[in-house]
Amino acid sequence: MATTRRIRILAAAALGSLGLFLAGTGNAIAAGPGPDSCVKCHEDEVASYAKSVHGQKGNVRGAANAGECSSCHGDASEHVAKRGKVPLKTPGKKNVSADDSNAACMSCHKSDSKRSHWAGSTHQSRDVACANCHTVHAAKDKVLAKLTQSEACFACHKTQRAELNRPSRHPILEGKVACSDCHNVHGSVGPKLVKKDSIVETCYQCHAEKRGPFVHNHEPVQEDCGNCHNPHGTVADSLLKMRQPFLCHACHTPHGGQVLSVTGQGNNLRTATSGGKDGVNITQGRGCLNCHTQVHGGNNPNATNPPAQFMLR
Repeated sequence: MATTRRIRILAAAALGSLGLFLAGTGNAIAAGPGPDSCVKCHEDEVASYAKSVHGQKGNVRGAANAGECSSCHGDASEHVAKRGKVPLKTPGKKNVSADDSNAACMSCHKSDSKRSHWAGSTHQSRDVACANCHTVHAAKDKVLAKLTQSEACFACHKTQRAELNRPSRHPILEGKVACSDCHNVHGSVGPKLVKKDSIVETCYQCHAEKRGPFVHNHEPVQEDCGNCHNPHGTVADSLLKMRQPFLCHACHTPHGGQVLSVTGQGNNLRTATSGGKDGVNITQGRGCLNCHTQVHGGNNPNATNPPAQFMLR
């Protein structure tokens, strides 16, 4: 008997805790008319809401289990009683400020770690509303699918849309890579809203082989991949900002320290016994990576010939 009573007490406590959990996961506003009342005038909106993630009864943290329509639009009792003459709070409408519109979303989503840096972020400070990107009353939100996510971003980021149509680019238009793979649009501690603390750490998520550590490091690689690459797209190979050798010449002087030339200078040609570099400094048709293959860093321990710090192999 004592054991049975103890089991019943534990079961009752568990159910009570579950009830408190479910009550606390939704919006604090959980009163007023629901879809049964709203559908009389807003048939299309209620139908789309029922198909969305917010309308799914199985989503214990969603609006369907925490006040339905009232979770976002507030108590509509007066609105219903006066047949719509009293306006509702409608997040995303032009007459609603971005902060007021976002407050409805953040009342549920503020506990998400991905939105912990929303306050003060680039989009928040520029009055971007959640509804500018997200479609709440829809079975599928374009922003949540890799193949269609970029369409929402391109609405504002026209330059990046043009770059992503260049020959060398990430496969974003094919849906293999999404903007959110690199950026956290809800705010981050890194530059340009990248997901990690720095641009290089963000790139290392996929390009781990460039991380190192190497015996001989190439400083621009550790500083910022954007020194040489444009991740959204370029007309040069490998997302490089410029073709070789002109990209390298932005930091390095041409061989011999002479002025760029098409015809070349010097008569000190290579022989069987000479060093590895000749005296013909022709810029046209040259590619630094023909010799300096390990441009991201090398592990060659040799300190004599060829010099390992030149990233030759």
